[in-house]
Amino acid sequence: MQTRILKWVFPFVALAIGIVSFMGINAIAEESAEKKPVDTRPTVKVESALANNHQVIINSYGEVKPLENTQLSAQVSGEVLSWHPNFIAGGVVGRGETLFIIEKDNYQAAVLMAEAELARAQAGLIEEQAQAQVAADEATRFPGKARTDLFLRKPQVLSAQASVKSAQAALKRAQRDLENCEITAPYDALVISRNIGVGQFVSMGSQVAEINNIETAEVIIPIAGFDSIFLPERIKGITATVIQKGLNSFTREAVIDRDLGIVDSATRMSSLVVRIDDPYGLKSKQPAIKFGSYVQVSFAGAMLSNIYRLPQALVNNQTVWIVNEQQQLEPRKVTVIREEGEFFYINSGLNADDKLVVTLPEYPQKGMEVKVAGTSTNSATESSETSNSNTQQL
Repeated sequence: MQTRILKWVFPFVALAIGIVSFMGINAIAEESAEKKPVDTRPTVKVESALANNHQVIINSYGEVKPLENTQLSAQVSGEVLSWHPNFIAGGVVGRGETLFIIEKDNYQAAVLMAEAELARAQAGLIEEQAQAQVAADEATRFPGKARTDLFLRKPQVLSAQASVKSAQAALKRAQRDLENCEITAPYDALVISRNIGVGQFVSMGSQVAEINNIETAEVIIPIAGFDSIFLPERIKGITATVIQKGLNSFTREAVIDRDLGIVDSATRMSSLVVRIDDPYGLKSKQPAIKFGSYVQVSFAGAMLSNIYRLPQALVNNQTVWIVNEQQQLEPRKVTVIREEGEFFYINSGLNADDKLVVTLPEYPQKGMEVKVAGTSTNSATESSETSNSNTQQL
C-alpha cells in the first residue's frame, strides 16, 4: 500500500522540487543581470594630439671625390736624377715638396749665357746713352743749326733699350726652366700613379704622374623633389654631417658649398655639392674619408610650424581615427606633408587635444560607440546603476 502511495506522490514531489529550483535559478540570474550588465562596446586607447615645430632633416648619399685631379707633366726635358720617397702610388706629399729632380747642368749654363747677354745689352745701352748725351751737348753749342733724331742718336738708344729688355726676358725664361727642373707638389696630394724612374729621360710636356688634392674633398648629393621643397632659401655655408657606415663607422663635419643649378633629365633631381676639409685627417687628426667612399650626408632643412607627428601605423589612406565627445569613433582626413623614418608629419586635419585612437577595433565604423581604456567608469555602467537605484526606490 505504501509503495503505491509513493508511486503517486513521488512525481508530484519531483515536479515541485523542479519548479522551485527553476524559480531560484531564474531569480539568481535576474539578480546577477541586474547587478552586472554586459558592456559590448570595444575598448580603445587614445592619445592627445599635440602640435609642435619640427626641424626637417634632409638625408642623401654620394661618392667622395677630390676637389682637383692633376695630370703632372714635365715642363723641361732631361734625365731624372731622384724622386721623393713618398712619390709613389698611394703616397702622400705636402704642398711645395719636391717630387722629382731633372738634371740641371744645361739649364744652369743657359742662365749664365742669359746673364752674359743681359750684361752685354746693358753695356751697349750705356754706350748709346753716352753718345746721345754728347750729341745733345753739341746741339746746344750751335742752336741755330738743325739736328736730326739720328744725329741725336735717339734710334740707337731705343734699340739698345730693346736689346736690354730682350736679354732680361731671355734670362727669365732660363731661370724659369732651371726652376722647373725641380717639380713640386701644387697642393697636399695623394699620388695615384707615377710613370718615371731614376735615369729615365723625360721630354717636355710628357705626363709623369697623376695626383689628387687631399686638402679638400667634394660629395655631390642628389636631392629628390619631395626634399627640395624643404631646402632653406640660402644653402651655401650650411653645416652638414657626413656619415661613414660600417664596422668602423664615424661622422665628419662638412659644409654645403653650392647648388649645381641643373635638374637631371633622367632622375629629375637637383644636386648639391658638399665640401669636406682635410678629408684624410692629416692636420685635424680625424678619421680619413677615402676617395671613392659612399657616404651619407645629412643637414638641416626648413623649420615647420604647428606640425603633428604620427606613427605611420595610425594613418591609413590619409585618414586617422579619433574619439569625439560622444565617445564615438570619427574618421578624420589629414594632409601628410612629409615622411621621416616611421613617422608622418601632418599640417592640417587635426585640432589640438583631439583624442587620437592608437588601438583600433577590428572593424572600425563611423559613429561606433567605444570605451576609452584607463577610465574608471563608463556610461553604460553609470546608466545601469541609475536604473537599479530607481527600481529599488519603487
